[in-house]
Amino acid sequence: MARFNFDAQLDHSSRKLRLQTLVRLRWLAVGGQSLTVLIVAFWLHFPLPLVSCAILIGALAAANFALTATFPATQRVQPLAALALLSLDLLQLSALLFITGGLANPFAPLICVPVIISFASQPLRHSLTLMALAVLSTSVLMLTPLPLPWYPDKTEVLATHPVMQQGVWCAIASTMLFAAFYVYRVSREASLLAEALAATELVLQREKHMSQLDGLAAAAAHELGTPLATISVVAREMERELGDDDRFREDVQLLRSQSERCRDILKRLTSLPSEDEAHMRRLPLSSMIEEVLAPHREFGIALELIEKSGREHEPVGNRNAGILYGLGNLIENAIDYAREKVTITVEHDSERVTIVIEDDGAGYAPDVLTRIGEPYVTKRQQESRAGGLGLGLFIAKTLLERSGATLRFENRGGDQPGARISIVWPRALLDAQATK
Repeated sequence: MARFNFDAQLDHSSRKLRLQTLVRLRWLAVGGQSLTVLIVAFWLHFPLPLVSCAILIGALAAANFALTATFPATQRVQPLAALALLSLDLLQLSALLFITGGLANPFAPLICVPVIISFASQPLRHSLTLMALAVLSTSVLMLTPLPLPWYPDKTEVLATHPVMQQGVWCAIASTMLFAAFYVYRVSREASLLAEALAATELVLQREKHMSQLDGLAAAAAHELGTPLATISVVAREMERELGDDDRFREDVQLLRSQSERCRDILKRLTSLPSEDEAHMRRLPLSSMIEEVLAPHREFGIALELIEKSGREHEPVGNRNAGILYGLGNLIENAIDYAREKVTITVEHDSERVTIVIEDDGAGYAPDVLTRIGEPYVTKRQQESRAGGLGLGLFIAKTLLERSGATLRFENRGGDQPGARISIVWPRALLDAQATK
């Protein structure tokens, strides 16, 4: 059974933002900032440093124009370049907030946005650097001497108490920390899942390809039969004519014996099932189990098969590469961790088909048991041997669930150490006769 070794620690530097994504987000920021400044200055009639605001907003727009003119829209931004662009966005927003009241400005929490974008798409070290810059900028905003724009004809001046500013600082910092951690975890899990599902599709395509080779081999044998027969006839005639000549006797005999050998090989190939023979693609449950167990009988671990319901009236379904690979991988994992024996129990009735795989190893660790079946979960209670419970188990679980199975992972409990995996299908999904 083929195994896949993937590093659980993905290289997040390979997840690069498209430049067009950053450009569009910047245009959104330019539009929002411009609209806000216009509303505050000309609708609410608050005194505002319009020239300074226009310079800062214009600088962001000019940078956007320069990026659009210099690079194609499909350009992928390297992590260091993305850090520079997001840092520029952060500093531009901080400067705009600094001249419009600092932390007293109700738009101050927007300083979290570049940090959240970075944690969703960039390597962790770059994102932490941007977060440190954001925290420093938020701290500087507490010290701004410029007041929040307010009604000019009011006698009292709207001032924010230092304690209130400290509270706002804490709120922004905690929001930034929580949101960054959340999007980082979600993004990382999505990346792991995407790569694991891609590997699952590759495995399934490989298994389907292997199952199709039987038909291709039979077709090739049929096509090669005629030229090989001609070679055999010519070799026989040569042997008859040159049999008394010691110079050619051994060569002719070798040619004829090898042609006979090729003919025997082709005869075996032509006996393989072809893709067009539907009845040859049918596989009884007992035959499916035997096919899955066969490659694993020589690993020094005893395989015990218990057929509780016998073979009478057993379901007969179509060959499914996903089921064969999934069951084989689960059994292989059980063998990896078993001490002496792996038990496979098969049971079927009119409603469902159940296969239980048990080993006498150490069982699952409690922290692993709650996350079993996720990509890259790779530990048990004892040190692992070859393989593990990582991507291979995820692929097996995914393929079996696609076939309609329900899986349950647990420890055997009591005085019986080891792990237990229960796979249950509705009988109709495994019985081709029931679907007619």
